[in-house]
Amino acid sequence: MDLRQLPALNALRAFEAAARHESFSRAADELFVTHGAVSHQIRALEADLGVTLFVRDGKRVRLSDIGRQYATEVRATLSALAEATRRLRSGERDRRLVVSMLSSFSARWVTPRIGGFIEEHPEINLELLSTNTLTDFTRDDVDVAIRFSSLGKYAGLHAEELLDEVFFPACSPNFNGGKLPRTPADMADAPLLRSHDELWKPWFDAAGLVDCPEPKRGVLYEDSSNLLQAAIQGQGIALVRRSLAMQEIVAGRLVRLFNVDGPSPWNYYFVCPHALLGTQRVQLFRTWLFDEIMRFKQLYECTPAACDAPVQSLPVAPEPRLKVPL
Repeated sequence: MDLRQLPALNALRAFEAAARHESFSRAADELFVTHGAVSHQIRALEADLGVTLFVRDGKRVRLSDIGRQYATEVRATLSALAEATRRLRSGERDRRLVVSMLSSFSARWVTPRIGGFIEEHPEINLELLSTNTLTDFTRDDVDVAIRFSSLGKYAGLHAEELLDEVFFPACSPNFNGGKLPRTPADMADAPLLRSHDELWKPWFDAAGLVDCPEPKRGVLYEDSSNLLQAAIQGQGIALVRRSLAMQEIVAGRLVRLFNVDGPSPWNYYFVCPHALLGTQRVQLFRTWLFDEIMRFKQLYECTPAACDAPVQSLPVAPEPRLKVPL
């Protein structure tokens, strides 16, 4: 077959649309071109083939017998080409996985681990979106979102709890020259680092320090990852998320203080559209992610605090009270 004998594709598309509508004007509207452009393409095609494809009757056109037969064959050929293109693009999309998550979780939890997934599945083109904006699956080109939320249920979406969260104080092992607080009362004059999301008051209550108010002085960090970095550099004691801090604790860059957890109103959830849950790329990522979560839970269950005794058993008397910087 000599493909050089094929007519121009634009001419064939114009002919197929005009044949289907039996109207040059409607074909022009469909193809977003002018009536004259369609008419020119048809005349050029007729001249190239040496046949009459349309019978003109004033402003109206109708297919000739040979034009009707040719239209059937052209439509079948263009449909086959479109289907082959669709399969190719679909296969390419199946190899692309887009995951959205909080910037802090991406930087402190996912990024140190994601190399394992990439090594296991080099065929998948992974795209990680680090954003604090809620994903809209009807608008955004996203397959999976890891959401930090108190909801747990999302209308029209598949959602399952990925990881629960707690808060606890942590600091650099070199903080205060290495003389770390042994009881909550020892934090009386220590700088307490703050962020918008990590609030001290719930932890104070869990530790039995119910009269301690939320700190109102000192640097306020917008991003939890920056808060963590400030604690690593010895700027003070931070109330940290377990999910973000454990890797730093295991590495020795942070030390957890006291064996008491503050409650969190938010947990992490694996969220995706129901239609995407069964796709291979999403299933592969989900399996890897939950395996990593299991390993992470084993990690923090085996990691003691700097003070192993529960706070409740420590001599935390009403006086002297913990003096929190206001």
